[in-house]
Amino acid sequence: MNSLADLKHNLTEEKIRHEHLENPSNGTFTREPSPNRGASVRDVDAIGPDCEPKREWQEKRGIDSAKQVKITKLSHMRYQHPDLIKITVFLRDFGMHVVKKTENERWYRGYGSDQYVYYARQGPKKYLGGTFEVESREDLEKVLKLPRAKVLSDGIEEMRDAPGGGYIVTVADPEGFPVNFISGQAEVKEERKKPTKLVLNDESDKPRQKRFQRFAPGPAEVHKLGHFGLNVENFPAQMDWYTRHFNIIPSDILYVASEKIDPATNRPARKEVALFACIDRGQDLVDHHTMFLTTLSPGVEKHVHHCSFEVHDFDTQALGHQWLAEKGYESVWGVGRHILGSQIFDYWWDINGFMVEHYADGDLVNEDTPLGYGPAGHEGLAVWGPEVPKEFLE
Repeated sequence: MNSLADLKHNLTEEKIRHEHLENPSNGTFTREPSPNRGASVRDVDAIGPDCEPKREWQEKRGIDSAKQVKITKLSHMRYQHPDLIKITVFLRDFGMHVVKKTENERWYRGYGSDQYVYYARQGPKKYLGGTFEVESREDLEKVLKLPRAKVLSDGIEEMRDAPGGGYIVTVADPEGFPVNFISGQAEVKEERKKPTKLVLNDESDKPRQKRFQRFAPGPAEVHKLGHFGLNVENFPAQMDWYTRHFNIIPSDILYVASEKIDPATNRPARKEVALFACIDRGQDLVDHHTMFLTTLSPGVEKHVHHCSFEVHDFDTQALGHQWLAEKGYESVWGVGRHILGSQIFDYWWDINGFMVEHYADGDLVNEDTPLGYGPAGHEGLAVWGPEVPKEFLE
């Protein structure tokens, strides 16, 4: 099974005649429910016809990639918390390890190649921004000169106390959200233990023979930071700023259809309201989205929506969910599977009301993967899982 056609139910009379039971009382046929199906479908088939090449999207908007700040990856999140001891207990239960601490700061790592994936500073509850690694110091200097951005750091600052060192620049985006950029961080040298990849049996292939699946309870250990998202006031302006000045490019854009007809397409006009964007590294494969932007719900103030951390697999995620529940933390939504990005998701509130997510099994894309368009709506958020709660949509 490798195409969407394989997932669509064929309801022809011939199939009904062969696959469904005849009602002996009146000679008519009754249709049985079709079983669920899953497949790893090619990106172009899964996205469908409502799409366009990413480079064409950039060209239409006059985006010059040569002028962009070149991001290499998403590095870590930065927050301010009132009690570092309490947030450390939560983050350990969430699957992170303290790699370094001072009186007023903490750095937390996963088992991946990043020096750390989360930074916490002592102080009143505050969002301090996502952090991108850039290619060079020259890119940090570009950040300092970005239009419609306010520099929050003292120029390019050296991170003397941080694991791996390096340099950082912090700016406020056009809506005031802090965003950080680092360069010159040393590579991790120590070998970090990785989870064992499970061997799985299905109904026909059974490579796991005389080996039993056994698990130890505990947190879902974090591998890396995957993405973060913002609820914004001026969606078009925010999308333009991030995609014009950085090598950030849409994977999917969601819209709300209007009653007006667009004369250029002879279809209902569209208001774009949400963006799932990846880091543009050309032919290199990258996560489906590294950041997302979404339009505010009425009456809601702009805010960070959540940040998301990768874990090993579904069992790891389910055991982590059980661990957090037993510790008395508050679940937001999960476990389920998203449609855009395909991740298995599990959202939680931390002790100070910031939303964090575990995810596993996410999509990979590159510049050849088309940009997809789709209607916005909570029914499109997941293919399976609990009903989406009101809090998640805010």
